[in-house]
Amino acid sequence: RQRQMCIRDSNHIMKKWLPLIIIAIIAIGLYMKGSGFYNSVIEEEENVGEQWSKVESAYQLRSDLIPNLMKIAERYAEYEQETFNSVIEARSKATSIQIDPSNITPEKLEQFKQAQGSMTSALSRLLAVFERYPDLKANENYKEVMNSYDRVEKRIKVERDRFNESITPYNNLVRKFPNNLYASIFGFEKKSRFDGDEGIENAPDINDSIR
Repeated sequence: RQRQMCIRDSNHIMKKWLPLIIIAIIAIGLYMKGSGFYNSVIEEEENVGEQWSKVESAYQLRSDLIPNLMKIAERYAEYEQETFNSVIEARSKATSIQIDPSNITPEKLEQFKQAQGSMTSALSRLLAVFERYPDLKANENYKEVMNSYDRVEKRIKVERDRFNESITPYNNLVRKFPNNLYASIFGFEKKSRFDGDEGIENAPDINDSIR
């Protein structure tokens, strides 16, 4: 009889604690899953931020070349001050917009795109003006700066493409079920691509300008 009583007590204890044990196991599983997801997203987000820094660096290189270009051009096209001023204004606006790699929001990305697009358009108009000055185009310093500019434009495209490529694994991670549930809890959102700055269709044709 005592043995039967012990068995009944054991069964009673098991029935009492089993639901709690199951809940604890589920909670631990969810915690481990959530921790793994969080760490994976952070890693992908760091990669996106690092690549964005390279995009900004490439655009900064373009901006850094403009003073040298203007200095050379002013000797030959001193009456084109209005065009020069538009480039200076666009450059000032473009360089004033910087994005924290850890906080690349769609709104900030759009501001950056518009500013760089204005810079691209202003440079297109500037190079069109330079077409009227063959002596300037024949200047060796001008050719050197424009060749550097050509390399920078290519680098901008490369870094922008790589940034967009880095977005894909991040977005896939936070949008797929059930990861999207964890993403909502932790506050991770889909990131926007950088498909090109406004005015890119009028990007300067560097090669034509130095022929």
